[in-house]
Amino acid sequence: MRNKHIIFIFIFLFTFAYTASGQKQIDSPYSRFNIGALQPAGSFRNLGMGGVGTALKDNVSIYYSNPASYSSLDTNSFIFDFGIDYGRNFISGSSTKFSSDDISFHHLIMGFPLAKHWGFAVGISPMSSGYYNITNSVTSADAGYDPNIGEFIEYHMGSGGINKIFLGSGIQIGKHFSVGANLTYLSGKLTRTNQFIFADFYNSFQNNSIETLDLKGLGFDIGMQYTASLKNNYFVNIGASLSFQENYSTKYNQLSLKYTAYNVSDTVTYTSDNNTKTFIPGTLSIGVAFGKKNKFTTGIDYITTKWSASKIPGSEGYAADTKTFLFGGEFIPEKFSNYSYISRIEYRVGGHIGNNYLIINGQQIKEYGASIGLGIPLPRTQSKANIYLDFTRKSGSLATTIHTENYLTAGISLNLYDYWFVKRKYD
Repeated sequence: MRNKHIIFIFIFLFTFAYTASGQKQIDSPYSRFNIGALQPAGSFRNLGMGGVGTALKDNVSIYYSNPASYSSLDTNSFIFDFGIDYGRNFISGSSTKFSSDDISFHHLIMGFPLAKHWGFAVGISPMSSGYYNITNSVTSADAGYDPNIGEFIEYHMGSGGINKIFLGSGIQIGKHFSVGANLTYLSGKLTRTNQFIFADFYNSFQNNSIETLDLKGLGFDIGMQYTASLKNNYFVNIGASLSFQENYSTKYNQLSLKYTAYNVSDTVTYTSDNNTKTFIPGTLSIGVAFGKKNKFTTGIDYITTKWSASKIPGSEGYAADTKTFLFGGEFIPEKFSNYSYISRIEYRVGGHIGNNYLIINGQQIKEYGASIGLGIPLPRTQSKANIYLDFTRKSGSLATTIHTENYLTAGISLNLYDYWFVKRKYD
């Protein structure tokens, strides 16, 4: 009966997560291009360590960036991880400053073993967010004012996002080697609206355009890990994962109108293709981890994606190749202390540096940041609450009219560890 309750709760939260993911409403002009602003992948445990996860594995966490890690799940164990985050974005340009914030769903993951050294995991997380809301007024006092056009207000709005659902399995082969695979499903819709309202409203044609990108399709990830146990509980892990390039079924529509105050409209352009493709390139991740069991873990990942080869309807020419380094560590003063609760807390720190996949005016956006996190044990169980805080900066050159975004994220998740199909002798 207890396992039935767990399954019911997971199905309920999964339904909620599918409708909530991809709906983060934080203004970012960078969301106007490609498939939106890419969201960080992973649970809050590895995001608190800068996002590393390619070479990490243990029996109480799910690192879905490398499905080979599922092989470490304990026999008869059950892991459930649900997280929400709060984000605040500070935008600054040559003469403007702005900020926005939002609380939203981040991830929902469930994992359990199929047999000894053979695990299974399923989950959902947002891949990208396409939300933005930009308003700009041009008056006769502005440097860019054109008397032939007159004063006007422009509105640029975007909504939606892309969600990623995955299910996968990982198995250990021999004493040191593990392999795994994820079947993924991408689904989502992006809507972008541009509107120009002229001051001479009754004697001018106003302009409005609406663009929608609706994609869905299956993808595939594979991963491997090699674990070497050293003396005195030290270990070294080496990991690699690859998500394959895929063409996703896409419906793309673009409509531009001009109209008057008297509802006289004229279609300027109209594009409708319900059978096109969005090509998303593969991603290669390589990582190394070193640590001491139940004491500390350190890791570094290298991730690269050839985004310049992508084909995204309506956004050709805005994507560039990415190369990113993730690094971080975790320290536990005394995991099994009977006297000090603070000593059992997991302390994490990390960072990331690389390039964003967006290119504007011939310049690729730079991206780097730092994070900290805590793993707070819950009483009489291996379950814990994970908290993380991340600061990320996206920037370019003001000389090319590229603004800077300082993004602050705080997240909290419950990582619940229980036993699967085991009847308790005592309640």
